[in-house]
Amino acid sequence: MSGAVVPGLESQLSQAKRNVFLLTMAQAILASAPPIVFSVGALAGYQLLGADKSLATAPLTGFNVGVAFGAIAVAMASRFLGRKASFMLGALLCSIGGGIAAIGLFRIDFWLFVTGFLLIGLAGGFTQKIRFAAADASPSFYKPRAISWILAGGIISAVLGPQIAIFTKDMFFPVLFAGAFIAIIPLGLVAVAFFAFLDLPEVNTKQATDEPARPLMEIVATPRFATGMICGIGSYALMTFMMTGAPLAMVIGCGFPSEMATLGIQWHVLAMFAPSFFTGILIARYGAETIVAAGLVILMACGVVAHMGIELWNFWGALILLGVGWNFGFIGATAIVTSSYRPHEADKVQGFHDIILFSTVALASFASGQVFTAWGWNVMNLMIWPIAGLCLIMVLFLIVKNRKTVAAQG
Repeated sequence: MSGAVVPGLESQLSQAKRNVFLLTMAQAILASAPPIVFSVGALAGYQLLGADKSLATAPLTGFNVGVAFGAIAVAMASRFLGRKASFMLGALLCSIGGGIAAIGLFRIDFWLFVTGFLLIGLAGGFTQKIRFAAADASPSFYKPRAISWILAGGIISAVLGPQIAIFTKDMFFPVLFAGAFIAIIPLGLVAVAFFAFLDLPEVNTKQATDEPARPLMEIVATPRFATGMICGIGSYALMTFMMTGAPLAMVIGCGFPSEMATLGIQWHVLAMFAPSFFTGILIARYGAETIVAAGLVILMACGVVAHMGIELWNFWGALILLGVGWNFGFIGATAIVTSSYRPHEADKVQGFHDIILFSTVALASFASGQVFTAWGWNVMNLMIWPIAGLCLIMVLFLIVKNRKTVAAQG
């Protein structure tokens, strides 16, 4: 009975796995840029400023603003160029941004440096679309695992990005960190090569059997989408807030060498992506909502460890917990969001989601420098509790609602 169906499903799954592999490799290469940006960006910005250092994290804010605008740009580029070409364009923007950031350092031009970060962030907005592309090109049962594999590529990024920063930061001494940003140029070019072999199906074309596309606000107002988006925003904003401030707290506040801060970011990024090998399996077994709840609890644990002291283990331990909490919270939230819309509704919903997400993340990165300068690392840690707590309440309500629905149907 199923013999005529299974071969077609196997072919679809085979194509999905091939695309996921290519997207994972491209993601791994491109995602090596953000660890470079976050490990040395605030320190490089700090050295470019005068007496007032409160804008030290402005380059990172520029990066996150770029990601937010990238969410708009990738939606437009995908519509006119297709997803494959738009991903290639995003990778080229990453290379250009790295070059401009390096020029800003050579010229001691803070705002040119910020502009480079803005372009790297714009490319990051294109990169963020990769997880959706992998999910949209996969059978429904493979979607959580496809998202997990895409983010698992970050393990390569976690090692490659910080090591590039460490080994190239003195390459053009006395212009510190310029080599790290020049190294971003070939990263984008290698990613272009992987994107060139993609064979992505079109997912935004309405088929005759599809139900009519719902208005965006109708989709946004559903409890499932709203909970997924808010929990994803909370997880990502808290991660960015803490990760942005940690190198400043370690180097400027506590006097640790910059290499220790960079290695701390490396452990953090490894913790962000290493769980992705099994996060999709956990979601399939326990449900996305449960995994999100677990991630939020781990984020709270990060705040506890960070608040316990300012030894190296406190910083590294908190950053590791921050990464694992983000992984569970964000992947789980993404799985919730992708299950809340129909295929031909994807582009408008994903665009709206990422604009709100990365606009909030940009504010979080800017606030990180301001809060650290004004009140210090301990106050930063306290910010985790109300945000993670609110998200946890929302996802628990969704879990209860789902159980009641299942019970009513049974």
